[in-house]
Amino acid sequence: MSSIEELRAALLRFRDERDWQQFHTLRNLIVSLNLEAGELLELTQWRGDEEMRRFVAEPPGREALADECADVLLYLILVADSAGIDLVEAARRKLARNADRYPVEKCRGSSAKYDRL
Repeated sequence: MSSIEELRAALLRFRDERDWQQFHTLRNLIVSLNLEAGELLELTQWRGDEEMRRFVAEPPGREALADECADVLLYLILVADSAGIDLVEAARRKLARNADRYPVEKCRGSSAKYDRL
């Protein structure tokens, strides 16, 4: 699939074929999104940066990471759909806001938050 909208349509079809919308309240979706994000985080447990590089360099590790990323993305799409949010437009607005908060000349190479630049 080449777009978020195509993925969203496929996801909603998948959900509706199974009559799962009844369980997909905004609150439940946000909880599920965070549970999946926790599973993504769990992949890093007890691994340093170099170990993570080795983990994703091998197909089983990369597949595990891809699966957890996909779960997070799918729930995020459902959250946004439930709340009537256009994810692409919201991301564009946020990126523009961050560009204002983090001008290159002030923040390049710095991890400081915008209010500390």
